[in-house]
Amino acid sequence: MRNLRFRRAARTSVLGTAALIAALSLTACQGSDPAPAAFDAEAPAAGTSEAPASGKAAGDTGTAGTTGSGSGTAKDSGSTAAKPASKQQKQVSDACTDTNTKLAITSVPRPVNHMLLTVTNTGSKACNAYYYPTLRFGEAQSVPPVIEESQPQAVVTLSPGQSAYAGIRTSSADGSGTDGYSTTDLEVGFQNADAGSAGGTVSVPMGAEVYVDSTLAVTYWQTDMDDALMH
Repeated sequence: MRNLRFRRAARTSVLGTAALIAALSLTACQGSDPAPAAFDAEAPAAGTSEAPASGKAAGDTGTAGTTGSGSGTAKDSGSTAAKPASKQQKQVSDACTDTNTKLAITSVPRPVNHMLLTVTNTGSKACNAYYYPTLRFGEAQSVPPVIEESQPQAVVTLSPGQSAYAGIRTSSADGSGTDGYSTTDLEVGFQNADAGSAGGTVSVPMGAEVYVDSTLAVTYWQTDMDDALMH
């Protein structure tokens, strides 16, 4: 009987010890759980923190960098560059030249020893007859001077089909001129806005010999033939 009781007590003791060990193991396991729980808590926090930040950066780059800055800058650059390029293309020569006019010269009864040079715009747009024609009679080494008092108030502009005039004093009426000679050849040139040569020269037939001397001179281009012959 005593042995039986001893066995039961030993068995109870063993069971109690096993229960205690199990309880301690469970407590130990529960105590080690916070580490995984803490890890799980950090994962969503990291995901929440990184994903929006990354998305925002991409959004900022796409909107401000590509659409706003890229397109806007390209548009402004093109517009600024296009204006000067378009302006420079419109700056074409508007001078009357040998290519957009025709010339004719005639003798006049009065004043004596004078001729009238006529230029007519044969082009499709207006041209400016700047300053005065440059003349070369025969083998002359220089062009004759202009009569300064004949300068008009403004540049003579010729619409298509319109004409302008220049008077030419070929020689002195009183015979005071020197170095005279007779010729049938006349070359006429045009000037541009800067008083330089505009285009080439034109050979103008005179129909007969003309006597010229050291008093040879020409007027500025005029809109009226009477103004051209009054000097």
